[in-house]
Formats: sequence, C-alpha cells, structure tokens
Amino acid sequence: MKKHKAGRFIRIKSLIIKFILGITALWVAGIAVFAFLPVPFSAVMVERQVGAWLHGDFDYVAHSDWVSMDNISPWMALAVIAAEDQTFPKHWGFDVGAIQRVLDNSSGERMRGASTLSQQTAKNLFLWDGRSWIRKGLEAGMTVGIETVWTKRRILTVYLNIAELGPGVFGVEAAAQRYFHKPASRLSIAEAALLAAVLPNPIRFRADAPSAYVRQRQQWIMRQMRQLGGTGFLNRYQLQ
Repeated sequence: MKKHKAGRFIRIKSLIIKFILGITALWVAGIAVFAFLPVPFSAVMVERQVGAWLHGDFDYVAHSDWVSMDNISPWMALAVIAAEDQTFPKHWGFDVGAIQRVLDNSSGERMRGASTLSQQTAKNLFLWDGRSWIRKGLEAGMTVGIETVWTKRRILTVYLNIAELGPGVFGVEAAAQRYFHKPASRLSIAEAALLAAVLPNPIRFRADAPSAYVRQRQQWIMRQMRQLGGTGFLNRYQLQ
C-alpha cells in the first residue's frame, strides 16, 4: 500500500515537472520566435475571449491587427512612453527608482505601479492578468528574457500591437480603426494621447466616450510628450 502511494506520488511529481518544463520551453521558444515574427494573439487576449465565453457573451471578439513600427504614428509610440514609462530607452527592463518609491510609500497614498513597458509586454504576451507574487515572479523572468533577446524597438512594437485599448480592442491599429476610422499611421498627437490615457484601465476608461479624468490625463500626456522633445526623442534612441 505504501509502495503504491509512493509510486503514485512519484508519477504525479514527474508529470508536474514535465508540465513546468514544457511551459518554460514554450515561453523560451515564444521569446525567440516573436523577436522576428508578428504576434498573432496574446495570453491576455485568450484570457479575455475565454472569459467572455464562460460568461455567455458570444458577441465578444478579441481583435487585433498587426502592423510594423513603420506603420504606426510616431506620436503613438511617444504617447505610451510618456504615459507609462519615460525611462524605457535607458532601463534594462525594470525601473528601479519607481520600484523604490512604491516600496517607500508607507503613508498608504495611492501611487502608480512601477511596471515598465517591458514588463507589461511580457505579462500581456505570455501570462495572465491580475495580481499575485507568482505571476510577478514569472513576469520578471520573462522581462529579462525579452530585454536580452529583443531590441527596445521590438519591445515597443509588440507592446503597441497587443496592448488592450477597449473591450475586444487590442493593439493600436484596431483601436485607430475602431475609434478614429483611420490607420494607426495617421494618428495625431491628440488621438495618440487619448489612446494612451485609457491604458491604466481600458475597460473602465473609454477612448470613444472619454470622461473628464481621461481628458485631463490626455492633456497631461501631451505635455509630457512635448517635454520629452517630441518625436525627436524616438529618433535619439532609434525607436521610430
């Protein structure tokens, strides 16, 4: 009886190890492949689609249209950097200063998270939404992987193509077509800033019906874009 239980435990342990190694191999392969090839869908897109089906919403469709950086307005690239991660060209995947400020926030005051564009790209592409130490740990490992293999321009390209920008709307091309009836290559500074303004919570904040808060955030992002030096900022770091 004891031998039977021990044997079953060993088999279960072996299956768990094989599963973990298999998932890890898929993640490593994904980092290598998507350094060059377009991303057809992300883990968050799958999560949203399956979640909609499980809730009986069969009209929901997680939609994205891949475009290269050459077909994305430089204002859009600058807007997400200004809004989400102004140290993006310089850090190695993690904003140590922002992390320290969050850790030092003993007053309980609400602060923005310290996730960089690299971390958000890793999470959106390979992991699930939500908050947990397990996911954050996996996210950190993925971030190191893409920062090692991909260029900054590639990270930004993938981020712009898979970021959630509304219910079922993923990527700047789908968002530009849905909200402004134009391709992402023709987005103006104001339109780009508006899309970036909804990024903290694209389900609550709507680009097609912006609240006063979203409009205020849009104006703040536009000021930050100008303070960074406009699209010359992208040229300086070879991001355009």
